[in-house]
Amino acid sequence: QLQASGGGLVQAGGSLRLSCAASGRTFSAYVMGWFRQAPGKEREFVAVISRSGGTTYYADSVKGRFTISRDNAKNTVYLRMNSLKPEDTADYYCAAANPSFAIVTRLADFGSWGQGTQVTVSS
Repeated sequence: QLQASGGGLVQAGGSLRLSCAASGRTFSAYVMGWFRQAPGKEREFVAVISRSGGTTYYADSVKGRFTISRDNAKNTVYLRMNSLKPEDTADYYCAAANPSFAIVTRLADFGSWGQGTQVTVSS
């Protein structure tokens, strides 16, 4: 089970940190990702992190502004979002990838999803 939190309303240029706590699984065994879905749009990939945390990958739209990290001792993955833009407004979802050693980015590669946490960036 995945529980996301940390969303809210922020002005453009501001920052937020999202958290996703995992329970009932061996957290360190899973590649973890963040996705987002804006109103009227399809869910899209944002960032992914390897099981150890040593490898990360980002969507071009957030590269240089967002940072994904994880703390396996706390069973938690984070998404630090800086320099937020109005176009970052969306529901953000954390997800655990299907068992794999690989960094994956497709929705279909993620089998477990948390509930969304809403991020609203005002201009």
